[in-house]
Formats: sequence, structure tokens, C-alpha cells
Amino acid sequence: MRLMERYVLSELCRVFVVLLSLMTLLLVFVGVLGQMKEHGLGPWHVIQILPFVFPILLPYAIPVSLLLTVCVVYGRLGGDREVIAAKAAGIPAIYLLWPSFFFGAILSVGSLLLSDQVIPWANASIERIATLAMEDIFLDLLRTQNQVHIQDAGISITVMGVRDRTLINPTFRYAPNGKNASTLQAKEARLKFDLRKREVVVQMKHVYVDAPGQSRLWFESEEKPFKMPDRHGRLQIRNLRLQDITTSVEKAHQNALSMQQQQAVETAFALTTGDYPKLFDPAMSSKSQKRLEHLSMSRRLRTEYYTRFSMSMSCLFFVLVGSPFAMMMEKKQFLTSFLFVFTPILVVYYPVAMMTQNLSKTGQLEPSIAVWTANAVMLIASCVFIRQVSRN
Repeated sequence: MRLMERYVLSELCRVFVVLLSLMTLLLVFVGVLGQMKEHGLGPWHVIQILPFVFPILLPYAIPVSLLLTVCVVYGRLGGDREVIAAKAAGIPAIYLLWPSFFFGAILSVGSLLLSDQVIPWANASIERIATLAMEDIFLDLLRTQNQVHIQDAGISITVMGVRDRTLINPTFRYAPNGKNASTLQAKEARLKFDLRKREVVVQMKHVYVDAPGQSRLWFESEEKPFKMPDRHGRLQIRNLRLQDITTSVEKAHQNALSMQQQQAVETAFALTTGDYPKLFDPAMSSKSQKRLEHLSMSRRLRTEYYTRFSMSMSCLFFVLVGSPFAMMMEKKQFLTSFLFVFTPILVVYYPVAMMTQNLSKTGQLEPSIAVWTANAVMLIASCVFIRQVSRN
């Protein structure tokens, strides 16, 4: 590597570290506020999740910081006429761009590793801390309000008081899906959170049970598990590694195929035996619905798989456009070059990326090709700018 290229690469690294640190610190406040709002966390729990928020935000901060970096470095090189000096010394302008392309490629690989290895681990850690905090939050609500209503699970809890972590004279009213409610009254109860099964186990003593259509029952002790509200369902795919996504896609595909085969066999049997009402049986519709759900999950997983590659490569494509453009602008005011480049990215690149991802999830486009559309647009623009830099 020539001296000039090493000089450009060192400038890129120095400026990038500073800008990435500032960008990440700005974003971390947004990330922490979002986690506080979503999980209802207190200050101590926020401090606990803070180390895991940083890696989650890096894939968003790295491309923008890198684009701003190349605008700063190449804008200054052009404004100080160092590009002209390099040409006079027999160094083509394209040679000055190679360090940024190399740097962008390295960061793209790093972003992919972050999204595949670090972010799933960080999301799982935040979820674990938030789930452990649920017990404290839950008990604090009961201490202050003496009642809690969990709408998603159809559970209402009323207590006379809370001593340490024990509920005094609790009454549990359970009405799943708005059906007839069952009531459990106990002398005392304790809550046990099972993270592995995502259940809340209620351990009760001296329990009276009133169920619809049944006589009142009494138990010396009773344990009743309830599913935790799945507030993180949208994050489940993000918590998977690429290898896990591949396995899940195969499993969803096999489940859909199995449902289709079962439905075909039952349909053929009904037609053969003349049992036509069975064709309209709710069980047949249920199998069809489950098959569609498995196919939808398969499409979502495949879209996530290819999106991780395409979004990670955005670092390289941002550099391919930003570096030659900043060199052409020849302005020390790097914000001008950055706004000229980032505005089309904000208006075109991200909307196209989101649109192709949504269409891929619904099965209207093939994700292995569609999710690269936004990067293809960036590649075409970069070819135009690099050609102008090479010629001029």
C-alpha cells in the first residue's frame, strides 16, 4: 500500500472512531428510552441493560457514521487540493478511493457479525433482565394499587396486601378470550417466574376454586401456571442467528408441506366416500389456516436471512457513493456533501429497502433478489460518480 493510501486510511479510521462514538452516544439515549417505555424499567434496570443497548445500535450508527467520515476526509482532501497534488505526482484519483472501499468492506463484514452473533445475544440478555424485573414491577403495583389487570392473558388479581414477596388473601379471576371466568381465592400466594417456559407459576395455599358449571372446590395447596404476555414476539426472529434461521425455515417448510398433504388426503377420502360435509368441516379450514401460517413464517424468516446480508453490505455501498461524490464536490464544508448524499439515501434507499422487505414477507417478491434492490440502486449511482472522478 502506497504512503498516500496509508495516509487516507489512517484519516478514515481516526475520524470514523470519533464520529461513531458521538453517533452511538446520541442513539443510546433513544434506545434506552425505548426500552424503558416498552418494559417499564426503573433506573437500576436501565443501568443493567445499558451495556447490551450499545451493540444493538451499532448497525444503525455505523453506516451513517461511515458516510459522514468519507465526506469529511475526501471533502478536505478535495478542498485542500491534495487530490490535484496526487494527480500531479502521477497517482490516479481512483487510487485514493481504494482505502475507503477497503474500510467499507471490513465494516460490512463486522456489521454482519454483529447482526448474526452479538445482537441476538444482546436482545436475549435485555429480555432476560426485563423479565426478571417484571416480578419487582408486578409486586410494586400490587403494593400501591392492590390490583392488577393483565388484559392479554385475561387475568385480574386483587390482594389485601403484600408482605415481602407473599400476596395476602389474593383473588385471581381468569377469563381467557373473554369466556366464562374462573375465580381462585387463597389465603396467601407467591409468584415464580419461569424464564425457560415463559410462564408465571402461582403457588397458593388454602385455595377455593369457583369454576363455571362446577361446585366449589377446596385445596390445601395449588400451583397454577400462566403464560407470560408475549410483548417481544416481534423480536423473536431478530434473536435468531443465521444458522438458527436456516433450521427454522426448513422446519416451517416441512410443517406447511405436512399440512398440505394431510389436507389433500382428507379431501380425497371425503370425495371418495361421498362425505361432502366434511369438506366444510372447521378442522379442514384449521389445517389450511395453519399451512398458511407456516408459509408466512417461512417467508418472514427467509426475508430476515437475506436482509441481514443486504443491510450489512450497506456500509460498502454508502462508501462507494459517498467517497467519489465528496471528492467531486471539493468542499471542506463536509456537512454540505453529507446532506447532498444522505438526503437521496433517506428518500430513496431506505424506503426501497423497507418496501422490498415487506413485499418479500408477503410472498410477492423473491427475498434473495428483492432485498438487494436498494443496494443495486446505490451501485449504479456509484459507477456514475467513480467514472466522473476517474475521467476528471
